[in-house]
Amino acid sequence: MQENEKFLYKYLNNASPTGFEASGQQLWLDYIKPFVDQHFTDSYGTAVGVLNPDAPFKVVIEAHADEISWFVNYITPEGYIYVRRNGGSDHMIAPSMRVNIHTDEKVIPGVFGWPAIHVRKGDKEDKPSLENIFIDVGARSKEEVEKMGIHVGCVATFQDELIDLNGNFFAGRALDNRVGGYMIAQVLKKLHDSGKKLPFALYVVNAVQEEIGLRGAQMIAAKIKPNVAVITDVCHDTTAPMYNKVTSGEQVAGSGPVLTYGASVHKKLLDMIIGVANKREIPFQRAAASRGTGTDTDAFAYSNDGVPSALISLPLKYMHTTVETASKKDINSVIDLITGFLEDLDPNYNFKYID
Repeated sequence: MQENEKFLYKYLNNASPTGFEASGQQLWLDYIKPFVDQHFTDSYGTAVGVLNPDAPFKVVIEAHADEISWFVNYITPEGYIYVRRNGGSDHMIAPSMRVNIHTDEKVIPGVFGWPAIHVRKGDKEDKPSLENIFIDVGARSKEEVEKMGIHVGCVATFQDELIDLNGNFFAGRALDNRVGGYMIAQVLKKLHDSGKKLPFALYVVNAVQEEIGLRGAQMIAAKIKPNVAVITDVCHDTTAPMYNKVTSGEQVAGSGPVLTYGASVHKKLLDMIIGVANKREIPFQRAAASRGTGTDTDAFAYSNDGVPSALISLPLKYMHTTVETASKKDINSVIDLITGFLEDLDPNYNFKYID
């Protein structure tokens, strides 16, 4: 296994729930430090690597580091743990899943329990909901749970780890969007290995707290005040069963990065990225966003005095599950597309629509 893939597995298998991203951010920083001139973090944990920091024109490439998870919300007298969401966690997939509960001292294993099929009521059986899913940590009382160090506010993450599917796909939890953190790190590595000197400052941003409303991006955009921002995130592969292409469009894992049209996406910047893709024969797909994109693109676009921003998405199957699945070919294409954009970008380009 190559070093970059070892990093991918280590980074993806590490838990970095929203609001508690520090361990993953440290892994990411340790990996990129050899490739940057400077690095820094902000008060909430967004991590940034910088190339050519003294240049006046500032370009951001960005991903978000946090993953969905659960908060311990209530411990019953019998020792069962009820939860609430931290981000868009899916209650439907929880029953029978294994979890790690992160305490101040250690990680405690647990399971989402569920009544046996024998005692459920056929067509009228209860379905998983936030009101009835619960975690069992092998305790018989609230006191026993608390002695383990578990309390209201502890975070629980699913245990599933990254696997290879058929040599063509990666599957696991938290590809949304730590695979983005991996991709922007590989852009840095490619630039470093090529020895190319950029005529602008490059800020490579791994933001926190996207899953609860783009919060990390909002904070770091105000700090950096970039001139241009290119965001990478994930979108839905809509060819998998039970998706509606009429409402969600058609995006296919394995057919290239998805470039989104929308109000917050700067059309001149998007056209520039499309030109890079065509020049380098990088396959890409298109999508349309109603109103905002729902990604950190919106936070950067509407920050400061307005920042020309664009979104490059990785088609992903089964988003917000423990088996999020992405194409290896698409991952490499995103890396190549962002690298090519940076190589071609002229900092003197006029992004204004009207002079």
